[in-house]
Amino acid sequence: MNNCILMAEIIQEPQLRHTPEGMELAEMMVQFPGMRPDDPPSVLRVVGWGNLAKEIHQNHHQGDRILLEGRLNMNTIDRPEGFKEKRAELTVQRIHPLGVVTTTTNAPSQSPSIPVTSSQKPPFSYEPPFPAATPAKTPVSATHEDEPISSTPPSRNYERSTYTAPKTEQPDVDDIPF
Repeated sequence: MNNCILMAEIIQEPQLRHTPEGMELAEMMVQFPGMRPDDPPSVLRVVGWGNLAKEIHQNHHQGDRILLEGRLNMNTIDRPEGFKEKRAELTVQRIHPLGVVTTTTNAPSQSPSIPVTSSQKPPFSYEPPFPAATPAKTPVSATHEDEPISSTPPSRNYERSTYTAPKTEQPDVDDIPF
C-alpha cells in the first residue's frame, strides 16, 4: 500500500495545465524540514488531477502550509548530460490547509499553525463526528479477583499424527496392450 501524509510549505505557486484529453493538472513545489536541524529542507514536486487540481490552483498559494495525503512515485528522467535522474513526486489525493507562513527564507518555519475552521475545510474532505465524552462504567482499578489464576501454562507439546498411505494394487504388466 502506497500512502503518504506530508506536512509542507508551498514554495512555488501552483500551476494549472490541461492534458490533450482536457483533464486538469495542477503542479507545485513544496518543501519540508530535513531529518536533523542542520539538514537543508527537502523539496518535492506535488501533482493533483481533475477537480482537485482546480481546487489547488484556486485556494492554495506560495507560502501556505498544507497537509498532503497521496501516493509517492519515483520518476526517471533522461538528462541531457547523458545520465538518468530519479525524482520523487507526490500525486495528491487530499489536501488540507494549515495556515500561512510569514517568513520567506529556506529555513524551516517555527511559526505556529493557524487552526482550520469549519468554513475553511474543502468540500471533498470528511471527518467523522466524534461522540461526546462519557464517563467509564467500570472503575479503572477494577480487577478480576474472582477468577482463579492457573499456575501451569498450557502445554505446547504437540504430537504429530502419522498416517499410512492407502495400499494401491500394482497393475499387471501382462494386461497392458502395446
